[in-house]
Amino acid sequence: MKRALSLLSGICLGMLLCSCASTEPSFPDNKGFDNLLQSVVRIDVWEATQKNGDSTIVRSIGSGVIMSEDGMVLTNAHVANRYATKIIITLSNLERVPAKFIGWDHWTDLAVVQLDTDDVKSRNLSFSHAQFGDSAKLHPGEVVYAVGTPHGFARTVTRGIISNLHRFFGGTIIGSGYETGIFNTWIQTDAAINPGNSGGPLVTAEGKVIGINTRVYTDSNNLGFSVPSDVARDVMAALIANGRVDRGYIGITFAPLQDMEKYFDVDANRGVLVRNVDSGSPAAQAGIVPGDIVLSINSKEVDGRFPEQLPGIMNMVARLPAGSEVKLSILRNGAITEKDVKSEPLESRVGAEFTLEKWGVGIQEITRVFAREARIESDSNLMIIGIRSGYPFALGNAMEGDIIVSVDRKKIETREDLQKAYDEYCANPKKTLVEVLRNHAVSFLVIEPNGN
Repeated sequence: MKRALSLLSGICLGMLLCSCASTEPSFPDNKGFDNLLQSVVRIDVWEATQKNGDSTIVRSIGSGVIMSEDGMVLTNAHVANRYATKIIITLSNLERVPAKFIGWDHWTDLAVVQLDTDDVKSRNLSFSHAQFGDSAKLHPGEVVYAVGTPHGFARTVTRGIISNLHRFFGGTIIGSGYETGIFNTWIQTDAAINPGNSGGPLVTAEGKVIGINTRVYTDSNNLGFSVPSDVARDVMAALIANGRVDRGYIGITFAPLQDMEKYFDVDANRGVLVRNVDSGSPAAQAGIVPGDIVLSINSKEVDGRFPEQLPGIMNMVARLPAGSEVKLSILRNGAITEKDVKSEPLESRVGAEFTLEKWGVGIQEITRVFAREARIESDSNLMIIGIRSGYPFALGNAMEGDIIVSVDRKKIETREDLQKAYDEYCANPKKTLVEVLRNHAVSFLVIEPNGN
């Protein structure tokens, strides 16, 4: 009897061990994964920011992955952007190399920086580069690995699975206000992603990059999100070629039709709801209004029943060159009409910022979209957004929101115009008359040197 029990226990233990072994995920492929690890880098960024009319430098840490033989590094736009004054890359061998900013696309939260190849050659350094995988071939439950520099800990690897392939988040990049997430869905994973992982790759066991880690849900466990590689590949190519991604714009924000089909009297899986039309935009000029249903774009029917379908519809317009004729089939109050809209170049509502330190003033360039929304009618696109106490513009009673239209009676329209006037002042500080547009009326400020 004891022998039978012993034999039975051995069989059960063997079954248990076999069961555990069969469910254990395989280890990453050594060769491919090792190459990936040699390609992941830490990125230290010094970024110039404007606050209350003063220029300050903020330092941050993120991750990236080298994707080409000439040292092109893919990362997040919220890690490296056009305000970067200094970028240092730490390679896998812990050597630090300067890098330069190539371009960014805040709409997908992606950016490219490049290693200083002259520095690499002069020091006889070497580096590896990774390869893209195909995010379209992923499946929920597939094992993946997040690699990066969480909290500054270099080349940290965490393992998880693909939780979902089509999450949709439209919104803004925290801290900057720049729009993101309109033109792509996100890969959801339970692989641990922490601050500092941003810009690092999400990879397969073979070391293929199938996503760029970007965001997490705060106050939650195992909810991380990555930009799919099929999006990142195209964006990276455009950034390397042009420093930007050109897209078309007509001024419509869409919303899913889910649960509202009966109210709008439209068949399920047909059409997409117009949630908002930007003031003065091509769509507004064509007479499109919120509540309209777009049935087709350039004769191609659209289905925007669910949120994750919206990026594909937005891209139907965004992929067209600016200046393209866009034909929309619109359903309104049971009647179908055709609207012809001419697209414009896509712009953010957030313009570039800079500081004129001796004047103690922070300036933001007004974009076309912002000007329309704020009903600003001025040839100048330069608005005061920060004023430093005790400096000339503060003493001259400037106010945030003022739009600079002339300096010493010389018309100001662009950043270059204002920079020239500022340089002349710095070379010969003197009492200066600045004309501003305030609450749609003209005001005059007298700016004079005060020793700062």
